[in-house]
Amino acid sequence: MPSMLVTGSNRGIGLEFVRQYAAEGWRVHAACRRPEAARELAAVEGDVAIHRLDVADDRRIAALAEGLADEALDILVNNAGVGGPREGFGETDTATWLDVFRVNSIAPLHMAERFIEHLMRGRRKLIVGLTSRMGSIADNTGGGYYIYRSSKAALNAAMKSLAIDLAPRGVAVVVFHPGWVKTDMGGPGAQIAPQASVAGMRRKIESLGPADSGRFFNYDGSPLPW
Repeated sequence: MPSMLVTGSNRGIGLEFVRQYAAEGWRVHAACRRPEAARELAAVEGDVAIHRLDVADDRRIAALAEGLADEALDILVNNAGVGGPREGFGETDTATWLDVFRVNSIAPLHMAERFIEHLMRGRRKLIVGLTSRMGSIADNTGGGYYIYRSSKAALNAAMKSLAIDLAPRGVAVVVFHPGWVKTDMGGPGAQIAPQASVAGMRRKIESLGPADSGRFFNYDGSPLPW
């Protein structure tokens, strides 16, 4: 049975990843900060194991990796993320910036470091990072959003390096822009339902091979500029 680990799985895109893969018969390890409050996650049918995890806490990441020491993982989905404030020039707060970096940029790499042996025991050996077009330097024509943009650009750079470093071990690493999705973060005015976003990413994930490692994709599978 194929297996995966999804962070930030209690709502939005993460929850939809759990739903769709569980419906396809995957064993899904669903991680979130407050499992006791994750009612929708608890209601997902299938082989779903729910775990408590705050990705900003390195000790929690290490503890989860140790608790799943005997598990093989085919895919690690680093979905957990925060939006950060919409602060403009002259308004950025250092403490807030660092908090956003811990979740959006640092945690995905630490997850990969802790779960690399689990992935080596799996068949797919794939790490997926959820990023944003707002992290694309080439695509930035609007400015602003310094904290969120820089945190996703840092994630992209880290995942690109990770793809190079893990290539000799047969592990592929990609990042996806999920689109402007109707979630708590995306807001009600967003254009895409979580179901469509995840379905599109799943189709691309199915076709990914070693040559795709280190690439940046839109949710529909089209390439995006760094």
